[in-house]
Amino acid sequence: MATAALTLARARRSRGAAVAAVPATALAAGMLWFFRDPEREIAQGRVLSPADGVVQSIMPWKDGRTRVAIFMSPLNVHVNRAPLAGTVTSVEHVPGGFVPAFNKESENNERVVWHFDTELGDIEMVQIAGAVARRIVPYVEQGAKVEQGERIGLIRFGSRVDLYLPEGVEVDVEVGQPTTAGVTRLDRD
Repeated sequence: MATAALTLARARRSRGAAVAAVPATALAAGMLWFFRDPEREIAQGRVLSPADGVVQSIMPWKDGRTRVAIFMSPLNVHVNRAPLAGTVTSVEHVPGGFVPAFNKESENNERVVWHFDTELGDIEMVQIAGAVARRIVPYVEQGAKVEQGERIGLIRFGSRVDLYLPEGVEVDVEVGQPTTAGVTRLDRD
């Protein structure tokens, strides 16, 4: 951003600075767009989407839970939010690869695994790094109490968030449906 400001300031006096100002300004604008963090009116509902993106898959697991995978493109807001109110019981960083988050092999990517003690019991959420995303930044630590829709972390650049709904919780979204963190309800009554 400083480079963009400097080249713009010098652009009137120097042709080289004017030429450099175009990509520097475009890059700075792109970074501002990517790292945006808009205020949200948090919706009502038991389980809200933790991420902006598109529902990539809905998969039942052998233990009775249902995984809802949300793919976040580089155009989405990448700040993730608490799907329910509760206490963070663990935040575990798991090292791994960096293949595209929409790829099946992304199951072995770098990730942060969250567990929340909620009114529905233990809720697991997994932030998965993608091909470009090399850093997951948790905002809260184990033991923290969080409100539904509260900002809990950021995944830099395109990635995925998986949410595991407990047995008996019915999914109310479909594959291909867009989601908004803290706004889109994932379950039905």
